Amino acid sequence: MPAWTVDDLARIGGTDELIFAPRWADGSLRPGVPVWVVRVGDDLFLRSYRGRSDGWFRHALERHESHISAGGVDRDVTLEEPDDAVQPQIDQAYRDKYARYGGSYVRPILAPTAVAATFRLLPADGD
Repeated sequence: MPAWTVDDLARIGGTDELIFAPRWADGSLRPGVPVWVVRVGDDLFLRSYRGRSDGWFRHALERHESHISAGGVDRDVTLEEPDDAVQPQIDQAYRDKYARYGGSYVRPILAPTAVAATFRLLPADGD
């Protein structure tokens, strides 16, 4: 399985948000949307604060493939739903990284509906 480089992790994990563009059924890219991203160890995660019913998340579930742009990195990625065991670490990463925006912005990304709409980003094969 491909792994993120140290540079990719720093650049993507260091941005406030990335542009996330899921793939249509035919493989073409949907329009990108800005999404908050966090780093936990050598992994990158994102969540839909609106939960699993949010449009971009629903479309991403269809193929588990997307394209991201962040911090000067453009990559195709595969998407994996993480185990519940890592969710507290992801929650803490969101608290730490986005605290400056205040609770009204951070609380929704920590809500059970958002936690249930979490993806781990993995570099796509061949990238």
